[in-house]
Amino acid sequence: MISDQFRHMDEQDSLAHLRSRFELPENKVYLDGNSLGALPRGVASRIDRVVREEWGDDLIASWNVHDWIGLPARVGDRIGRLIGAAPGQVVCADSISINLFKLLAAALSMQHNRNVILSLKDNFPTDLYMAQGLAGLLGPGRCQLQAVPSKQLTESLTDDVAVLMLTQVNFRDGRLHDIERLTRRAHERGILVLWDLAHSAGVVPLELDAWQVDMAVGCGYKYLNGGPGAPAFLYLAHRHHASITQPLSGWMGHVKPFDFSEEYLPSPDIRRFLAGTPGILGMAAMDAALDVFDEVTVGHLREKSVALTQAFIDLLDERELPGISLLSPKDPEQRGSQVSIAHEQAYAISQALIADGIIVDFRAPDVVRFGFSPLYNRFGDVGAALDSLQDIIKSQCFLDPVHGQRKTVT
Repeated sequence: MISDQFRHMDEQDSLAHLRSRFELPENKVYLDGNSLGALPRGVASRIDRVVREEWGDDLIASWNVHDWIGLPARVGDRIGRLIGAAPGQVVCADSISINLFKLLAAALSMQHNRNVILSLKDNFPTDLYMAQGLAGLLGPGRCQLQAVPSKQLTESLTDDVAVLMLTQVNFRDGRLHDIERLTRRAHERGILVLWDLAHSAGVVPLELDAWQVDMAVGCGYKYLNGGPGAPAFLYLAHRHHASITQPLSGWMGHVKPFDFSEEYLPSPDIRRFLAGTPGILGMAAMDAALDVFDEVTVGHLREKSVALTQAFIDLLDERELPGISLLSPKDPEQRGSQVSIAHEQAYAISQALIADGIIVDFRAPDVVRFGFSPLYNRFGDVGAALDSLQDIIKSQCFLDPVHGQRKTVT
């Protein structure tokens, strides 16, 4: 049952109308927007138009007629507005992993007398994997990954560090880094900074230009709602464009790709970080998904995000569910747009919640994540999720063996 308090909060919510811009099943509470955003209503019609009219009727002419060729930069600039980046510094392309490889290699090429990529042990694993792969390719004399515990981060900002690679919002517990402070501290030691914004773009206000961030990557399919496997984005500050190279010198990064010259000459702007031909269907879906952000500021989204997560934490405290511990910070200034709890049977609990229509996810070894997207989640969703969680814990239905059977994707 939705409490009168939550019902009143939903009635007073100035962003409530945005929910109608999404396709959401009536019988589910979707709290997994931090893994895959819901489907914006405008995406299906956009894809249909691209397939039937642009591809179907105009065929290859659409690269010019419908400016397919300009989509990576155009979509990049739209994302730039959400992360505090002036035009010409963001491209939409590839995946976070590939973009990380490009930027890490580029950072090392700028820092000739430094060879360390510094990160945290609890950073998102794929970020560490890509750094490990680059280190294996270049060898220890040119690249080494140093992953340290959080408490050792500041003392590890030494003169051999070329680039600091961090994720703003920790994927397990939702803890939020202070980008401005850490970037400033790194710059004081001559260190470049690369931020992964996968769990913050679209829900946390960002000012990359004002904070003097050097580089960033981000995800298109989480809070930006670009769809499964949506292209990621890459940010590089204007001040570095003239002095940086990247190793994936594909033809789309060439200054004149259709000259088909034998020698690679990189584009002088952000387009040098493109590589292969962009996937137009995914790029068009990403473009259409961003339309909803034209109606709202990230600051307003952040206000609602904080209210949603705080309501969840307050109610969780009130319920005092046995075996459940809160992992996410109680201080909203230190919290992204998710709430994570721990339980020794976390996987089974997540599956019991899903079976009850509360869509959450699990992260090893013992974490259940509740991701709140302020574009479409309601305060009533908070009450429904906690009611379900309480019933599952009280009845211990999560002990049913069916809930313990691991699926390929968790």
